[in-house]
Amino acid sequence: MLSILFVCSANMCRSPMAEVLFVHLLEERGQASDWRVESAGVWTWDGYLASSGAIDAMERRGIDLRTHRSRVVSSIRMTDYDLILTMERNHKDALGAEYPALKKRIHLLTEMSGLDYEVHDPMGGTPTDFDDTANEIESLLIDGFEQIEKRVSSSHENTRI
Repeated sequence: MLSILFVCSANMCRSPMAEVLFVHLLEERGQASDWRVESAGVWTWDGYLASSGAIDAMERRGIDLRTHRSRVVSSIRMTDYDLILTMERNHKDALGAEYPALKKRIHLLTEMSGLDYEVHDPMGGTPTDFDDTANEIESLLIDGFEQIEKRVSSSHENTRI
């Protein structure tokens, strides 16, 4: 099974939205059963609900985020993921320092679209801020899908050898 992990700070806004948006994209393409898609936070604790802003933004898209519970990166096996996509450089740097053997698997989400910037955290913002972030993440996933698929497949094949 191909695997991807989305990472942000608290696993309450951006990475859970990326997780469910990517699953939705996979479902539209008939590929959801081939993938393991999850999310986690670099600086959080296990068990927090997604933020109400993220829940509402996803609900407006017909996607349920109410059952999401945060997970801290250190509570999962990072080696289980073919690709790890972060929202900010400091997430990427922290994970690279903690898991140096996995550096080639860790990238900014924006890099999958050939870009190099951070996805803004909407926490504490307006409903429009959450919608804007969801739109941005969805666009990045759509634009970067081919690159995501290529990197996940390549990493998956290399770990099976």
